[in-house]
Amino acid sequence: MFDTISTGSTATAPRAAQPAPSLPDAPEIAPILPRQAKTVRDTGLEPRFVTDLVLKSIQVIGKAPLAVLAGKLRLSINVLREVLNPLIAEQQVEVAWCGESDIDMQYQLTAIGQRAAADALVRCRYVGPAPVTLASYRAVVERQALRHDQAERVTPAQLAAALGEDGLAPGTRDILGAALYARRSLLLHGPSGSGKTQLAGKLGRLLPGSIAVPYALIVGRQVIRLYDSVLHASPPPLARQQEERRSCDARWTVCQRPLVHVGAELGREMLDLRYDAEEGLYHAPPHLQANNGMLVIDDVGRQRIDAAELLNRFIGPLDTGIDQLTLQGGQAEAVPFDAAVVFATNLAPGAILDDAALRRIGYKAEIGAWPASAYRALLRRQCRLRRIEYDDAAAEHLIERLHVQSRRALLACYPGELLDRIADFAGLAGQDARLSTASVEQAWRSMFIACEAEA
Repeated sequence: MFDTISTGSTATAPRAAQPAPSLPDAPEIAPILPRQAKTVRDTGLEPRFVTDLVLKSIQVIGKAPLAVLAGKLRLSINVLREVLNPLIAEQQVEVAWCGESDIDMQYQLTAIGQRAAADALVRCRYVGPAPVTLASYRAVVERQALRHDQAERVTPAQLAAALGEDGLAPGTRDILGAALYARRSLLLHGPSGSGKTQLAGKLGRLLPGSIAVPYALIVGRQVIRLYDSVLHASPPPLARQQEERRSCDARWTVCQRPLVHVGAELGREMLDLRYDAEEGLYHAPPHLQANNGMLVIDDVGRQRIDAAELLNRFIGPLDTGIDQLTLQGGQAEAVPFDAAVVFATNLAPGAILDDAALRRIGYKAEIGAWPASAYRALLRRQCRLRRIEYDDAAAEHLIERLHVQSRRALLACYPGELLDRIADFAGLAGQDARLSTASVEQAWRSMFIACEAEA
């Protein structure tokens, strides 16, 4: 997350030189990022707000090189000069140092400028990348929307490649594919440990393409922090010279479609803007950060909000593509909502939602026990990841004896958990971890209460 003080084919014979091929996975910048703002008016921001932001930033930096100031505020040199020149004329800012180039300059505040910066902090404490307007954000989200008819759709081949090792019945995989293709809401239900959360993550990573995300939004004079480096992961490396040549708006960054996950910690207060008085900004709720990507709501029925109320909170925005968020003082603002929503629960759906509520969810898929062959293959893959030698006899003992005797289903969580315990016991004994009947027995006993395992 950005710092609000400083920011965050081969040839067989010689031939004529050809342009270097672009990386196959590198997104084109120009179609994604908006064009660079070359004037204050182009930014869409009030001139007073931009001036205040420059004053506050110079105060924080001290002697602020022009290039550094541009990088911190994500504004072009032209915009900064348009602001700085009047401030110099008004003796609020002065040139602290000047090099050979007209860009190689440092600025500092005068005594008058120090007072002006203090007044600016009273109006708004935010110091960081210049925000973009809500209107600009709406337009970009709409352009990148998942629901567009022309938006790229998942293919059966992609679905099979991503989910082929997950022990899913063909009918279940078809349900998941249809939900992704139609970009409709999805309910995953099944016992704890069946792999619903991991499955939702794989579905999120199937959403194609890269998107533009702003560091922050402005509503009136209120700033909303949107970008989160954890949620908005960078795509494959981009060529810096291409970015500069395209003259893109640096207030936006290119990222993969976000995958935002919330669980039992979710409460009503997390579904609206949260004001941070110390930083002078609002924090965006998870579903706003998930725009143009996927929102996974896990542990439905166990949150600090009723399941029916939670569903009602999102059904309207899912239908209209618009959500309402509230600022301090009760001012409501319409913001875009374009996220594929996946609900997941280990409770019986009928116990937490009535028939009318369940009908409003697009697709439902039960995620349960794995077939023995898929479970065995999962155990083998988990052994390979941990560099533990796989043993057929130990696998058979686990599947045909321990699971059968305890009447525990073959769930996706067990192989990894067992192997971690095998490694723990081996490490304690100063030995290499081995998958054996004895080591599986020991790990199994450590996972379950004895009377349950023997029931």
